[in-house]
Amino acid sequence: MQWFNLQDNVNLLSLIGALVIIILTIAVAGRYVSQMKVAKDSAAPLSEHSWDGIGEYKNDVPLGWAIVFVLTLVWAIWYYLLGYPLNSYSQIGEYNDEVKAMNAKFEKEYANPDAKTLHAMGEGVYLVQCAACHGITGDGINGKAADLKIWGSQKAIYDVIMNGSKGLDYPMGEMPGGLVDEESAKAIAAYVAKDISGIKKTPNEDLVETGKAMFAACAACHGEDGKGMDGMSPDLSRYGTADFVVDVLQRGKKGAIGTMPKFSDGRLNSVQQKAVGEYVLSLSRGE
Repeated sequence: MQWFNLQDNVNLLSLIGALVIIILTIAVAGRYVSQMKVAKDSAAPLSEHSWDGIGEYKNDVPLGWAIVFVLTLVWAIWYYLLGYPLNSYSQIGEYNDEVKAMNAKFEKEYANPDAKTLHAMGEGVYLVQCAACHGITGDGINGKAADLKIWGSQKAIYDVIMNGSKGLDYPMGEMPGGLVDEESAKAIAAYVAKDISGIKKTPNEDLVETGKAMFAACAACHGEDGKGMDGMSPDLSRYGTADFVVDVLQRGKKGAIGTMPKFSDGRLNSVQQKAVGEYVLSLSRGE
């Protein structure tokens, strides 16, 4: 910055304001210092309050101080409503404009990315935003966070039925574990994986019909179709797809080692969130 660049209106205004403040400060302080040297015949009356024998004079508010105070208020209101930065250049504003322009360019360039591009993009975002808690390989760092290498699989559904699901923000609350025995959990997991979720397959075809009958224990929260009753609980029809990961990213989640933040704050755009979803699914597929 050129401190004495008078061609810059904001800089000029700041210098004038600083000069006025210095002059007023010297003038007011000088006036009252000079008055202190002159003895007054009549002193102001004492206040009725006394602290340990120490009284206080009822002096009027100094006129100079009051004028400077009012002028400061007027200056502040003018500066906030009409002056900088609302009506002038702003580095923050320039940065926000650049971010919007780059986001628009990004969304245009990656409007229809192929699977390979999404995987590469998702891996890059994952390593920066997610690996610190879930591990570089997605294994959850020995149980400290969710194991993404089984996420989106029938095994993970079984694990949730047995151990519950914690931390997601839904009106129905958290899902408790241990509501059914192991055999029932396997059957329900097979049914959800094959007929409800985005997985659409199961190695336990013989358990699907049994699991369908037992799913009544889950329908109270997830609905008979498993779609979560209009957002009251997780939509199981999206489980095993990138959309379910995106939902978790937007909601955030409380975990054993802290709280996973909501990525709906602008740090990831919709394409990047979808890319993370595709990459997380690839971990469970061993890709």
